[in-house]
Order: sequence, then structure tokens, then C-alpha cells
Amino acid sequence: MTYIGTHTATLLLEDGTVYKGKAYGIKGTTSGEICFNTGMTGYQEVFSDPSYYNQILVTTNSHIGNYGTKAGDTESKGAQIAGLICKNFTVDYHRPLADNSIQEYFEQENLVCISDIDTREIVKRIRDKGVMNAVISSEHEDLETLKKILAETPSMEGLELASKVTTENAYYLGNPEEKLKVAVLDFGTKQNILNCIAERGAYLKVFPAKTDFETLKAWNADGYFLSNGPGDPSSMDYAIETTKQIIDSGKPTFGICLGHQILSLSQGVSTYKMHNGHRGANHPVINLDSGKGEITTQNHGFAVSGKELEAKSDTIRVTHKNLNDDTIEGIELVGKPAFSVQHHPEANPGPHDSRYLFDKFIDLIKDHKS
Repeated sequence: MTYIGTHTATLLLEDGTVYKGKAYGIKGTTSGEICFNTGMTGYQEVFSDPSYYNQILVTTNSHIGNYGTKAGDTESKGAQIAGLICKNFTVDYHRPLADNSIQEYFEQENLVCISDIDTREIVKRIRDKGVMNAVISSEHEDLETLKKILAETPSMEGLELASKVTTENAYYLGNPEEKLKVAVLDFGTKQNILNCIAERGAYLKVFPAKTDFETLKAWNADGYFLSNGPGDPSSMDYAIETTKQIIDSGKPTFGICLGHQILSLSQGVSTYKMHNGHRGANHPVINLDSGKGEITTQNHGFAVSGKELEAKSDTIRVTHKNLNDDTIEGIELVGKPAFSVQHHPEANPGPHDSRYLFDKFIDLIKDHKS
């Protein structure tokens, strides 16, 4: 059964706050960690970003759905969010290239949405109190039932999710005639990240998250890429150990978002859960080497410890920082061909402020080969 604004939906937050709104998408119930994204466009790319797996998304732009959806505008095999909270769920769309309305997309992806509520108030609550779990339902109005569902929803802290969204089997991407080979550890990668590497002259083999180093090594790649993805990085012992072995191999390595955190953990630097995370397309980052500011797209709820990095300044160099809160946005291993960034350089908020990082990775591989 589908709902198009004709029925009531209920939102219950972990702090006990209750909201009533209109139900869209399918009739159902969903729960997960609630978070907000400040981007004004790109909602379909956000919905399909595996880094949002198991999260209920609040969009701060007032209209969601006004330009419809398009089959090619996805970052993975399907929608990854647990549910949506928005101000206006706009079913009618005005975009010649669109395939479907957002309602049709939500029906196809079995997504629950609550609309027509004050998203500004919810965002302020998350900013003040921090991220928390929530439940949306268009089939249950009884608060005791919703409280029970909420109590059974696990905390994101300590939750390993990369294995839930990774590829089941290894696959190839790009031109097999290319001279450079890159092995990708897929923790929940976005398609456009892979495209940015492939279009720079690399042939990619994308491996499941829990692939051991010996299997990776057997492909004889020229470099390694650690992808973005969902969940708590400190819960991924398997990835941390594999990354240690990758670094010890001496091959060039590049990590993005979760991959950045895994690289840091492999070098003995811890991560922590942020108060409300960074999610949006307008986050300012400074490149400490060039002194230039970059407008970046971000999606993460965990960060790398800046204090621990200071204590390891002889082996790890900080290359980027967030200009809003001074959190770590990039590192480079001293004397080793490995670096990573917290933000998503494939996105276009700047529009191409951070794309040079892919060039840096390819140049690092070429230099290492020569």
C-alpha cells in the first residue's frame, strides 16, 4: 500500500519528542539514527549513498521532489536511507530528463516518509542534543508500540555496517587496457568516486569489504583505494588489519571518508562519534599545504582524533582541516605513499574544488611505478 499525503504519519525521537505529519512513500514503519543534510539539491544521490545506511534523513531544503528522479542519478544499486523527514514532499515535478516522481521512487525503493512538519525545529533539536535514534510510522499511532520499536533500534556507536552494503562479489570497472590497476576495498562506495578514479586512466577491481590482504595482493594492483561507507569505523577490525598490511606493502593508498578513518585507525589513531556530524554540500575545508579553502560535500558522523594526531606528528601529517569546527579533514603518512580525506572530492559543491585529490592519487601511483 502506498500513501500520498492522505494519511497521518508519526515521528518519535529518542528524547520522547513526538511529531505528526503526512505520510508519503509506502505504508510502513522504520527506525534508525536521525541526521540532517543541508544540501539544496542532489537528494536522489543522497538517498542512494551507502554512507546513509540505517539512518533516517532530515532534509533542510523546503522542497524535496520538485525535479523528480532519474535512473542514472544514483550512487549505488538502490536507496540506502532508512526513511525520510521533510517539509514538503513534492510529488509533481518539472524536469524533462526525469523518469519518475519522488513518490514513484519511494514506492519502488520501499521507503517511508513523513512530511509537512517543521524540519527546522528538528534540526535545532539535533544540533542542541546531538544525534539520536528515531522511528517513523504510517501504520502505528500507539506511542507504546513506537517506543518498543525504538528501544530495539541499535545505537550507531559500535555498529558495523560496511559488510551490509558492500558488493557480494568482486567486479571490474574501467578499461582493462589501462596501464594502472587499482584495488578498491568497498565499504559502501559511491559510484561517482569509482568513476573519478577510472576516468583518470585506471582499471579498477572492486573487492568486498572483508577481503583479506592476500586476495587483494594476488591481483597485483599498483595502488589501493579505501572507500566511504556507513557505521562505526572502530568496529571494523578486519578492515583495520587489512589496511595495516596494505600500508606495509608500500603501495600507494588513498582513503575517503570511512576509508580515511580506517587508515587513521590502522596507524593507531582513534576515532570518536561526533555530536551531530557533517552532512551537506557547503562545508568549508582548508588545505594546509596550499592555504586554499575548498567548499566540500560531507557525510560522516565519526571523526579522527586531532589530539592523537598531534602526538604522532613525526609519522602522520595533517593536510586538511574543517573551517567550521577545526576537525581533521585530511592526513598523509610521513615517508609512505598513503593519504586520505574526510570529505567527498568526487562531488560538485565547489564545483570541483577537491577533484585534484584523484589526480594526486594517480600521480602517486605513476611515481611509485617509475
